[in-house]
Amino acid sequence: MTGGLSRSIIALTAALCLISAAACSNPDDVRVLPGASTSPTPGSSAAPAAYAGFSDPAGVGKPYGTKVNGLLTFRGNPTRSYFGTGPALRTKPTQLWRFPKSGSLCHPSTDEKGTRIWCGSGWTGQPAVFERDGRTWVVFGAYDAKVHFLDANTGERILPDFPTGDIIKGSVTIDPDGFPLVYSGSRDNYYHIIAIDRGKPVELWKLSAHAVSPTKWNDDWDGAGLIIDDYLFEGGENSQFHIVKLNRGYDANGKVTVKPKLVFNAPGWDSELLKAIGDGMVSIENSVAIYQDTVYFANSGGLVQGWDISGLKTGKKPTRVFRFWTGDDTDASITVDADGFLYVGSEFERNNARSRQVGQMMKLDPRNKTNPLVWSQKDQHPPKSGIWGSPALYKDIVIFDTHPGDVLGIDRATGEVRWKFRVPGGETWQSPVVVDDVLYLGDCTGVMRAYDVADTHAEPKLLWSMKIGGCIESTPAAWNGRIYFGTRAGGIVALGNR
Repeated sequence: MTGGLSRSIIALTAALCLISAAACSNPDDVRVLPGASTSPTPGSSAAPAAYAGFSDPAGVGKPYGTKVNGLLTFRGNPTRSYFGTGPALRTKPTQLWRFPKSGSLCHPSTDEKGTRIWCGSGWTGQPAVFERDGRTWVVFGAYDAKVHFLDANTGERILPDFPTGDIIKGSVTIDPDGFPLVYSGSRDNYYHIIAIDRGKPVELWKLSAHAVSPTKWNDDWDGAGLIIDDYLFEGGENSQFHIVKLNRGYDANGKVTVKPKLVFNAPGWDSELLKAIGDGMVSIENSVAIYQDTVYFANSGGLVQGWDISGLKTGKKPTRVFRFWTGDDTDASITVDADGFLYVGSEFERNNARSRQVGQMMKLDPRNKTNPLVWSQKDQHPPKSGIWGSPALYKDIVIFDTHPGDVLGIDRATGEVRWKFRVPGGETWQSPVVVDDVLYLGDCTGVMRAYDVADTHAEPKLLWSMKIGGCIESTPAAWNGRIYFGTRAGGIVALGNR
């Protein structure tokens, strides 16, 4: 075979990989034939061209960029598909530290159920873990109405706590471009931008839930924002979707600065949705996902949307390009695979005809505007069931956990349930995390478990379980052989093998 023909075959194979991630799951799947040349042809460049859009499909399942080493936002990256690093904890770990060492992180807060004392951390509450200045940081917001900045090795404070005016339910985001900035919502009506390059955390800016109009439901901020190309993308429980131009930089003293401007907002609802559900519960509680040049999110009315942001940098306003109604509260963040399919989990509370029809675990094809539902599975056990945790992509399956405590591994291509088991402790709200073929999952009796899921066709084998105490709602962060998470008992813990 001639070298020219060999190169043609290699080029064709690479092209097929670009068209479908299923054709080549990683670059090593492109085989070099014996005798073929791997040198670039004359006039070509050895380095691939940089992706021109907002979110490269090649980044699915990978870290959030290359500038900061860490797990920087809820579910790790713009497609909500990255879970951290191993080695996995295959044997029962020990509790390395608890923060605080004694007492609990608690604060009173008021919602539609009245004023209560909230403790620890809950849904979604995944800590951010990242490397900075030779240390591993663990940063999270908690129910004591503060953002905390800890040393991952010791659990001691690196910086003083940053107080907000109310509890923090969602996950923080660390600036992926290396600016020393933390982004966090709070039930105090604001989404905050916090500098961490001073002796104490300093708020540089905050976005009010009442900065836009009209709004519905409330003024909390549960979603973890995404920062791409100097834009912040964030949905709020004010039921609006927001885009902020950050204008990040540094001052004459080398301290980080921002000059944010809200450049776009849009209601997360429409009149058709309000008519269908008959109420105003349409808050955006999930964390937006971005694939290529489309932002995806859902709301408590069950409306899944996609907005085209391809013209944002040239001043063109985003437009809605996808709409699908699940029928019920959809708070779990949407996960997007390398081929652009959406995996969506919905709750089952309204018990209406639509939610009974389409189910609670779905794969959607946003390119099919008339019939995007590829497959679905149901979890319908009144008065309350369905999905709170965000689905996890793993090899050829997607993993869902349900409110009643079932865990399912579903064939991503066919929608067939490969395996299903019940967590002994019942109710699971946290999002499944898989690292090095190990699934971490906590329940509301305060038990964290690890399962071997290497064989996607076999029911997972329990590797270990560990009683922590307090309902485990917050999603664990896996990093360098440890996991970090909080519980409603009031503390944040680090588990690992010494």
